[in-house]
Amino acid sequence: MKILYHHRIASKDGQYVHVEGLTRALSSQGHELVWVTPGGTDEEAFGGESGVISWLKRLVPGAVYELMEFGYAVFAYLKLARAIRQHRPDVIYERYNLFLPAGVWAARRFGLPLISEVNAPLFEERGKTSGIVLKSLARWSEAYVWRKADAVLPVTEVLAEKVRERRGHGDGVTVVHNGIPEAMLEPIQGGREQAKLLLGLEGRDVLGFTGFMRDWHGLDAVLHAVARDPDGTRHALLVGDGPARPGLEALAGTLGITERVTFTGLVGREDIVRYVSAFDVALQPSVVPYASPLKLFEYMALGKAVVAPDSDNIREILRDGHDAALFDHSDAEAFAAGIDRVLSDADLRARIEGNIVQTVHERGYTWEANAQRVVAIATALRDANA
Repeated sequence: MKILYHHRIASKDGQYVHVEGLTRALSSQGHELVWVTPGGTDEEAFGGESGVISWLKRLVPGAVYELMEFGYAVFAYLKLARAIRQHRPDVIYERYNLFLPAGVWAARRFGLPLISEVNAPLFEERGKTSGIVLKSLARWSEAYVWRKADAVLPVTEVLAEKVRERRGHGDGVTVVHNGIPEAMLEPIQGGREQAKLLLGLEGRDVLGFTGFMRDWHGLDAVLHAVARDPDGTRHALLVGDGPARPGLEALAGTLGITERVTFTGLVGREDIVRYVSAFDVALQPSVVPYASPLKLFEYMALGKAVVAPDSDNIREILRDGHDAALFDHSDAEAFAAGIDRVLSDADLRARIEGNIVQTVHERGYTWEANAQRVVAIATALRDANA
């Protein structure tokens, strides 16, 4: 198929990992991609954001910035129209964003099917985090895209319920979870012990986390779990960076465990495997209730004993005692107890490690399988539209 892929991402982060994973899989399966994007993201280092966007967010009043976002939709529509006339794609695949109805406009103008990938309810999310000034316009833009797209692909069933409610029906809504490249399922040479040796962590029980460190992740519980270890063998390997890091570093000093905690700082995507391979316990300490965490699938692919919240979106993927140790996320002590549970029960840990990779295979949590799902939906829409 010829797929016009449209996004408005201006930062090279987890969003970009998703885009790259899916589009590489589509290309490897022989499909042609036509790109319509803001441009410049490929040149950024991982974790980077467009300098212009960062500058605008800091200096421009909220209402003006949001009007500029909506104004970009007009520019994006013109780019889409030009690409459609030039390349004549079979379908438009758009990564949903707030204030971005350009894909709907182009699909209706040129009679093409539109697939909208939805990773978050951004009106709700931005309202709680950075805030929204033009609420009516933002709410309309989200509802407009979710209702008018021919197919909507939310990343969890929890999110799908929000989409169905906004659409007024469930037709055309298909859950497609995040995933990992199939290559990540290949056995790691030397395994965990070799990975530990390379990091100077041999003989340690490594409690590992990857991602952007925020206060609500509850990573302080990991440090307390390290501090109360009577044998002194536990080591926290925290891969990434974020606003919570200074506080965690200070807490490690207060607890007297600075030498038993490693903060790697920002790590390139190509290095993630060598760090995660060293984990004995992989930590998903908290989760947004509608998210499909990328780190979770990476943990799974590498056969790690995962400790994660017992929330609806996690239970879509994992089962307690089978391929994860799930904890009550409403209990402040339960996360640390979950870590203790896995480390103290060798049989449980072995069972989780043995089952979790199989779950990836059985349920197709790979970008390659997701690409096949997308193409099946796109083909049906194209044929119905013929």
